Amino acid sequence: MIKRIGEGTLVFENKPAVAGYASVVGKKEADGPLGKLFDKVIYDSRGGVETYEDAESALQREAVICALEKSGVRAADCDCVFAGDLLNQCAASVFGLSGFGIPYLGQYGACSTMAQSLLMAAVFVESGAAKNAVAVTSSHFCSAERQYRFPLEYGSVRTPTAQWTVTGAGGCVINNGGKIAKIASAAVGKITDLKITDANNMGAAMAPAACDTLLRFLKDTGTKPQDYDCIFTGDLGLVGSRILCDLLAQSGYDIRKNHNDCGLMIFDRETQDVHAGGSGCGCCASVLCSKILGDMERGKLKNILFIATGALLSTTTAQQGKTIPSIAHLLNIIR
Repeated sequence: MIKRIGEGTLVFENKPAVAGYASVVGKKEADGPLGKLFDKVIYDSRGGVETYEDAESALQREAVICALEKSGVRAADCDCVFAGDLLNQCAASVFGLSGFGIPYLGQYGACSTMAQSLLMAAVFVESGAAKNAVAVTSSHFCSAERQYRFPLEYGSVRTPTAQWTVTGAGGCVINNGGKIAKIASAAVGKITDLKITDANNMGAAMAPAACDTLLRFLKDTGTKPQDYDCIFTGDLGLVGSRILCDLLAQSGYDIRKNHNDCGLMIFDRETQDVHAGGSGCGCCASVLCSKILGDMERGKLKNILFIATGALLSTTTAQQGKTIPSIAHLLNIIR
């Protein structure tokens, strides 16, 4: 049963659980601080296939295969898969998942897509619409650069506020029998637009959305930031994380001691030349499905907030000089 409290927080009484999770990343991500925690590494940017887009589809496919194997659930027993990516019409998801034969609902929330997919999977399992549901998202540096910025051959200069799109995917199998972690509640984000127009500063655009969603959730639940082992955001990077902390401080909340950002966790900014950190659908997805859920399975974390943020722009709106509306969805995950 789903109970709605406060302004819009959803409380799952049966607490849908993570039965299996997996992450697949590229070489740069494997060279970072979390390298040993990923399930599979694809060292060639094209992964042995013809295009970068095909390579991204392969990331999703491998993440789902591995998550299903670890959960002991067959694809034939899955009632729905919620998936998304950064490409037009979620093309990486469509071509990556078509062979599984699982009913598909494409998701688009930009870099917030993993939280959105998990939220939808939890709603389906809690309501009885699905016994087993899959949530998976991906991104690929080369396919995202080609779509959103410039061809790689152009060699454009990146500003200090820019973030590096992660080549990676993360997937989870959700049902009522999982033993790894449980989804206790969730909050759907509102579109937030503070008129940021710099497409190379996504952190500044997304931080207000993360602040809005977190403040509403804390008010709805009557909790404080220190009630949680950690508040994970993704992917604000260095700039966005600082702005988020400043915005929350104005409302009387200090999260600096128990906040971390997936965009800062996946790379070593000192040695890997990623400027403000990581980004992309695959960033928080691969961090969640390696380090975060791994620490929960090992008992190091017992009560966390996972807040994935997304910049809701397109190549067309960016070229038209439009502002960058943003979104942030929140999940309270417990052991």
